[in-house]
Amino acid sequence: MRAPSRPGALPPIGGVAIRDATPDDLDAIMALERATFPDDAWPEATMRAELRQAAGRYLVALAPDGALAGYAGLRVAGDQGDIQTIAVAPAHRRRGIARAMLLRLLEEARRRRASDVFLEVRADNPGAQALYESLGFEALAVRRGYYPRGVDAIVYRKGLR
Repeated sequence: MRAPSRPGALPPIGGVAIRDATPDDLDAIMALERATFPDDAWPEATMRAELRQAAGRYLVALAPDGALAGYAGLRVAGDQGDIQTIAVAPAHRRRGIARAMLLRLLEEARRRRASDVFLEVRADNPGAQALYESLGFEALAVRRGYYPRGVDAIVYRKGLR
């Protein structure tokens, strides 16, 4: 499969093409956001602002039929990066899509001269924790009751220098 010829297109991975997200992707991103994070989905206005802000980069993964398979976002401020969000549709999980998007965001953080990248993950999501740890993220702290229903957040950090 060829990657879309749009600006920001990246080589395909896991049967999907990864490219930079645009505001035109907002409806599909929000549908996956609400399905993936039903208790704490971002408001549409927040996601719209994220897609437009200069301090970040958002990616989308597109299935061969053009459907959204996943998305991920990064924000860099000063020398610190933050993985804002990452989600993969259930039908496309376990294919390396999240890993590929995350690696590309880490490359972007390096390009922007971030020395560290942080992220938060639900304590009840061992699959995501395993992914982050396999990429060299280290657990730093626990934020008790951070997510709805009292679920803790684990704060991770990866040094880039």
